[in-house]
Formats: sequence, structure tokens, C-alpha cells
Amino acid sequence: MVLGHEAAGVVSKVGSSVTNVKVGDRVAMEPGATCRKCEACKEGRYQLCPDVIFAATPPTDGTLARYYRLPSDLAYPLPPNLSLEDGAMTEPLSVAVHAVSKLGALRSNQSVAIFGCGPVGLLCMAVAKALGASRVIAVDIVPGRLEFAKAYAATDVFLPPPMEKDESRVAFSMRNAQAMKEKLGIADRGPQAIDLVLDASGAEVSIQTGIRVVKSGGTYVQVGMGSPNVNIDMFVVICKELVLKGSFRYGPGDYPLAIALAASGKVDVKPLVSHRFPFTQAREAFETTRNGKSPDGKGVIKAIISGPDVDINEA
Repeated sequence: MVLGHEAAGVVSKVGSSVTNVKVGDRVAMEPGATCRKCEACKEGRYQLCPDVIFAATPPTDGTLARYYRLPSDLAYPLPPNLSLEDGAMTEPLSVAVHAVSKLGALRSNQSVAIFGCGPVGLLCMAVAKALGASRVIAVDIVPGRLEFAKAYAATDVFLPPPMEKDESRVAFSMRNAQAMKEKLGIADRGPQAIDLVLDASGAEVSIQTGIRVVKSGGTYVQVGMGSPNVNIDMFVVICKELVLKGSFRYGPGDYPLAIALAASGKVDVKPLVSHRFPFTQAREAFETTRNGKSPDGKGVIKAIISGPDVDINEA
């Protein structure tokens, strides 16, 4: 099957009733067409539609092709200052917008900690900063990723200590949370507390650590997918009266806000694109991403594949 769901393109043909875009428009493409009839769709939570047709999700082919057909309201015109590459990055940026703004309900001057410095985690940091977070803490086990996060959007970073031999995940998460609090001066209440924690790693120890560092009465949002079954200390959840939420893709308003943040310069997606490939080197792009670095040793954050008729230098 054809892969790809993070995409932008140029409109080549429109239906007779389409009025929001025209041939030649450059657009960001939202890859999930929903039924518009079910309870979730009518409630304005179309990301939960059970009958969604999502690009690159069997049996539906993805966007890595010369042409791709989608409903016109899922094609968002790009402002002149955004490239097709920026448009493709709107998809993961929308994931971050949904998690931080909608599920996390982040307010100005709040503090947030984000576990995992991959593309989505980094974009969550950027969105949090753009929406007025006073403190954005990045957590990862790779020092190089933390260095990038600090230069990109984080105000603080934390490198967890190594897990000791025969140490359980729960014991480690307790020790890790305490070390994080001590190093960064995190309190359980007051101005030094963490209002919102987002996990973009999916790692069990990150989840366990996250619920321990978020403030009493705070919000924890799970963004990353890891093992489907993890152990969570419900005693901590109950006694701290935490709000636990899962974040899935994006919903109404997330794509427009993502484009607005990028167009205004409040979120810069360009630094995240570490590698670029022409369409003829798509296989190399996937292999490089799988390896985590290119032959020259440069680490992969995000790899972009240009379309068959697109000059990689003009995307």
C-alpha cells in the first residue's frame, strides 16, 4: 500500500461545488475524512469517528503519490509565507495543538513538562511556549535531544538518571521524579508547581514519573503511544486528584490554529526538518528514519519527501 499522511500539495482539480479552494492553490492536507453523521462527529469530536477514512491506514492508501483526493474542507490554503514543507508539518503541529491547547487547556503563565523530545514532543513545547507558558521543561534520555529542545523551545531540561540494576520501574520512577523536583526546584503546589504534563514518549517510566511531578489537581495528557498496557499508581492519581486525558490526532479548529501559529512566526517548524529527499529516494528516506541517522552521522528529527513533480529545493 501507499504510505504517507503528513502532506501538502497544489490543487490540480476541484469539484463543481467547491468554493474554498481553486486550482493552483497551495494547501495543507488534513488526512482523515470522517462520516459527519455519527455521535462523535455531531459532537464536534470527529477525531473519534469510528468510520474515518485515514490516509495510509489499511485499506486506504496514503499521500505519498502524485495525486491524492480529499474533501475540499480538509484542504487548508497556505499563506504566502509558508512553504509546502511547512504545510506538510502542519499535521504533526496539529497533533501538538490538540494536545496542548484543547486537551491540556494550557493557559498563559502556566508551567508544563513534556516527556520525549521527538518531533511531536518538540512541537508540544513550541505550542506551549507560543500560548504563553511561563516554563517549558523538556525530559529525555538522550542528551543531544535535550540540547536541541533547549535551543528550540524549552526553558529547562532534565536528563533522567540511569536505572539501577534490578530496580523496578515503579521504584525508578519515584527516584526519577524526586531527582527532577530537586534539580529543577519543582513544588507540588504554588508558583513552582507543574500545571500540565504531556508524555510524548509512551514509555511506562515516563508516564509513572509524569503523574508524580505534576501538581495536585493538575492535568496529565498522554500523547505518545507505547505499550498498550502500563502500570499507573492510582493512589497517586486519586490522592492528587489528577485529571488524566488521552490525546488522539486532532479535531475541529486544530489545523487552522496550527497554520496561524506557523504563519505568525510563533511556531517555527523549519528547524525540525533535518533531512530532505526527492521522491525517487523515498526508500532511502524511510531507511534513514529507521536508522535514526543518515550515513554522515546526522541524527534524524523529521525527514521530508518531496512529491514527484516538486523541486526539493523549492518545496
